[in-house]
Amino acid sequence: MKKQDMELIGHIEELRKRIIFVLGTFILFFIFSFIYVQDIYNWLVKDLDVKLAILGPSDILWVYMILAAVVAIAGTIPMAAYQIWLFVRPALKETERKITLAYIPALFFLFILGISFGYFVIFPMVFKFLISMSEDMFTTFFTTEKYFMFLIHMTLPFGFLFELPVIIMFLTSVGVLNPYRLQKIRRYAYFVLILIAIFITPPDFLSDILVVIPLIFLYECSVLLSKVVYRRKQQVNLAA
Repeated sequence: MKKQDMELIGHIEELRKRIIFVLGTFILFFIFSFIYVQDIYNWLVKDLDVKLAILGPSDILWVYMILAAVVAIAGTIPMAAYQIWLFVRPALKETERKITLAYIPALFFLFILGISFGYFVIFPMVFKFLISMSEDMFTTFFTTEKYFMFLIHMTLPFGFLFELPVIIMFLTSVGVLNPYRLQKIRRYAYFVLILIAIFITPPDFLSDILVVIPLIFLYECSVLLSKVVYRRKQQVNLAA
């Protein structure tokens, strides 16, 4: 019993250490991002045809903090992934350690790719659609806070959704998932992805289709990659 308690305390201490590293990295990236947040803000609004307004002195500070936080999250992802890998490394075999370590750069790349997809494809489509609904009926007036919250809702979820293939590959590598289980839950996964698409797009069929297709494609890529990892894992186990 004492041995189990000591092991549990050791795991908790190790987890605490990893969390501190991640939080420290986030704080450093946040400070660095906040120093250049005006440049980030100006780049995001340079092609905007409407003027943004603020309703109070604190609004722009709040927007700056949100922008800096999003940049800090993107910068922290590799460190967070590395710390997770260090935490689970003792339970992995030598070959599994090398394979899973290679997933870390892919997580960062796919996060940036997902945000880019949301910003350059989804956001303009949804924004133009909503603006077209107000033509000759309303005076368009955007507050800075509302505009950037809308922008983040249209982009940040895709950053995390695009990491699905790498996450599934990692979970397959450590034995939590396998491709056959993913195939069994395919219909439920499709249902969830369709709900996500409907939730983050305007109420028209075309927008839903444009978002659902890449999400389903990501899931199918995840299943295929899971098969590759699963087969390699089986071959290694047989060779051992």
